[in-house]
Amino acid sequence: MATTDRFRHPGLVIAGSFLAAIALGTAMLSLPFATEAGERATVMEALFTSTSAVCVTGLVVVDTATHWSTFGEVVILLLIQIGGLGIMTVASLTVILLSRRLGLRARLIAAAQTRSLTVRDIGRVVRNVTIFGITCEVLVAGILTVRFLRTTDMTFGDALYSGVFHSISAFNNAGFGLYADSLTRFVGDAWVMLTVSLAVIVGGLGFPVIFELAKTWSRPKTWSVTTRVTVWVTVVLLIVGTITVALIERDNPETLGALPPRTRLLAAFFTATMPRTAGFNAIDIGAMTPEGLFFTDFLMFIGGGTAGTAGGIKVTTFGLLAVVVWAELRGEDRVNVGVRQIPPDNQRQALAVVLVSVLLVAVSTFVLLAQTSLPFEQVLFEVVSAFGTVGLSTGITADLPQSGQLLLVCLMFLGRIGPLTLASALALRQHGRRYERPLERINVG
Repeated sequence: MATTDRFRHPGLVIAGSFLAAIALGTAMLSLPFATEAGERATVMEALFTSTSAVCVTGLVVVDTATHWSTFGEVVILLLIQIGGLGIMTVASLTVILLSRRLGLRARLIAAAQTRSLTVRDIGRVVRNVTIFGITCEVLVAGILTVRFLRTTDMTFGDALYSGVFHSISAFNNAGFGLYADSLTRFVGDAWVMLTVSLAVIVGGLGFPVIFELAKTWSRPKTWSVTTRVTVWVTVVLLIVGTITVALIERDNPETLGALPPRTRLLAAFFTATMPRTAGFNAIDIGAMTPEGLFFTDFLMFIGGGTAGTAGGIKVTTFGLLAVVVWAELRGEDRVNVGVRQIPPDNQRQALAVVLVSVLLVAVSTFVLLAQTSLPFEQVLFEVVSAFGTVGLSTGITADLPQSGQLLLVCLMFLGRIGPLTLASALALRQHGRRYERPLERINVG
């Protein structure tokens, strides 16, 4: 059987792989020696933590450092690695395999966008993704280990363990940490804040983009549309996000207001970076203003790059729709990015992903509101965080009823594989018609 036949429905392969990893993780975390107390974790604790780790989310119902033993923490770390590098590899291969199934014209377009990626390079893609990911994690772990040794009273073993754990968690955009306050204790430490932020950004760009940037970083004019949109939207969101968070929270004494000016800017940048779906926090998220929470919802919903460790609808989807709206406002009948034209089917796919995602978030928020008496902004924040596989929380996750926690489990799973699965399914269902019906406009607005 040909490779493309085996991957006739890549969405099923992705879903099945993640479900298998979640089931295995749940079983391992249910073992008595996976907890500090030596007692079996409840099914919900094991299932929620396993799903959050595999889907590289970071939401928790129990404190990672105090509830789980070293064995349990190592299991969580392995699940994060499987989920993070796994989605990068599978997503990259899906792009390649789809290019083979979409006909000669689409193959040529995909080849131009992914440069040297072809089906014959599958082994090389898997190898390069793995080598790149592990290399980044080792570098970040080294920096964090040295910093922990210099600024804390940790032993070398503890500093190394903490450095490795937070490195893998950061690069894979997981947000799991070994401290109950996440990284708020390091809010003024630029080495820790910037190192973790850089790991999150690089991991969230997506392997195809990184692969292309590694070859053509000094020649922006040769970048593909995907790389161009990913890089520029990422830069804009980081700058706008930092400025907006700094302005919104500047007078809030429970977040940025109590920090010195230089630390305030650093914390604002970190806070604007983490909604790319990392889940670490340097300030108390639950103490943010309602407008601060809402703006963070916006950043979490967008997420990071395609075929990366980040979740959300992806910056390329958001960037494409922004270009579509701009073209419509200018009265243009074609959507162009630079010297390239975006095909109508690509625009429809982006619109479908966004609308389905909005519907899923809206329905889930409504269900949770019906189950609890919690404030709307906190419930919405938790739902968007789960769907975007972010892991930031206002602190209500553990207080939700089991039905609510199970809903978040489903959201994390759908948020991790949903956008990619939906996009690939829409691409595979493309077919032409040999006739056209008469045109008739619908009133809009």
